[in-house]
Amino acid sequence: MCKRLCGDSSTHDGDPAKAGSSRRQFLAVGASALGAAATFSTPVSAQETTETEAMPLETGAPHRQYLLKGGAVLSMDPNVGDFAQGDVLVQGKHIIAVGANLYAPDATIINAAGTIVMPGFVDTHHHQYQTALRSFLSDGLLADDGLPHGDRNYLDYIHSTLTPVFRPQDAFVAVFASALSQLDAGVTTVVDTSQVGHSPDHTDAVIEALQESGRRTVFVYSPGVGPSNIFPNDLQRLQLQYFSSTDQLVTLAMGGELFDPAFRDYWAIGRQNGLLIVTHLVGHLGQQTLIEQLDSEGLLGPDLEFIHASGISAASWQAMADAGVRVSIAAPIEMAMRHGMPPIQAALDRGIQPSLSTDVECTMTADFFTQMRGVFTLQRALINERALAGEPNLPELLTCRDVIRFATVEGARVAGLSHKIGSLTPGKEADILLLRADAINVAPLNNVPGAVVTLMDRSNVDTVIVAGKIRKWRGRLVGAPVNLLRAALEASRDYLLTTAGVSGVLF
Repeated sequence: MCKRLCGDSSTHDGDPAKAGSSRRQFLAVGASALGAAATFSTPVSAQETTETEAMPLETGAPHRQYLLKGGAVLSMDPNVGDFAQGDVLVQGKHIIAVGANLYAPDATIINAAGTIVMPGFVDTHHHQYQTALRSFLSDGLLADDGLPHGDRNYLDYIHSTLTPVFRPQDAFVAVFASALSQLDAGVTTVVDTSQVGHSPDHTDAVIEALQESGRRTVFVYSPGVGPSNIFPNDLQRLQLQYFSSTDQLVTLAMGGELFDPAFRDYWAIGRQNGLLIVTHLVGHLGQQTLIEQLDSEGLLGPDLEFIHASGISAASWQAMADAGVRVSIAAPIEMAMRHGMPPIQAALDRGIQPSLSTDVECTMTADFFTQMRGVFTLQRALINERALAGEPNLPELLTCRDVIRFATVEGARVAGLSHKIGSLTPGKEADILLLRADAINVAPLNNVPGAVVTLMDRSNVDTVIVAGKIRKWRGRLVGAPVNLLRAALEASRDYLLTTAGVSGVLF
């Protein structure tokens, strides 16, 4: 894997052994190649995390058992309930029990006092390969739609100009860094809509980065551009090489974008293989009534995830509701980039429970506190305006618990992972957050859902657990090569901008 950072863009013919050595070897060679600035951050050990509490060893191993004790437990499972002071017992990668004063004499105790214990956040749409371009298009729009301000836009700058020049190593370091960054922010699961599959080696680089990150991911197999793009003809190899088991952190979905003339063929391939199908849907890009047409063709179904779904017809919404399709809303991006008003109320009015997603870091942060507050304040602003105007029979206002549900339970459902994650339910896998409620920006704790949605930010993410394994402990990512990744991202950014002939503007 060292060649991902060191500039070797040759392919490895699908042989995992040729893809590189261990991550440590990969990072060591990468640090040397990138120069003195690319030094390792010191991995977190059990002895040096805090003065008072060591990180338990071998978490996630089948024989290891630990008890998260004394936190405010927000289970997001009505059958389990919530606990002002509760415990969560984990063995291996599974939640064994949730309750008050659990008895587990063989378990290592993790002190959760002063924290909110809750499920990890689920991001159902994120183009992680763009991490080296963070904030590059902060003021940009989605497209040049002929209206004012559209000259600096995503489709021209990112999609058409910069994305085509990505090398496999650019994709690898961006996805790896993005995954670790979201883990740091408590986002334990992502649907990675990569859209950088220019060659099999590009696709391999993305998947390897996802595997190395240790985060739960639904990888959306998608096409790229150029003569080496063989999508969708690499699907069988990818399934055999990377996705032979469903009992793993990284699983597979099918891309099938509505703007691609062949999307019906791609949907058919996805369905033949039993895969979730993921596509963007934006009304003002010529898709306002397209769903009505697809409904008449019998092509809608619960195996579809539509991203954005802004600006579409009322009949399209009804057809989606009737077919049980899944919806992912990226409210801050949609508001900032002129996708159209985020359709939170259109979905709710028809009984569709949306998930939340971050979309692109070239324009907006990928933390979920921003996503939850964005949806919470937007929906309430819209309904409050209708109330002030004297409109009768108004919809209910969203509550803090509602948007947490969108970020966890509904995210797991949209990603096809409800059987594994989304709530603190005994039998599910342990994707768990400990959020500091005794921090200066939250204390005193008066309302648990309210504190999460209206007060917290990523600095409150104390501990992050994925499939029972601790990935962040007491405020620090475990073993993350932060300095190396920073240098690699800077080098990748410089290459991308120079090769694409795009000028960077710092101010």
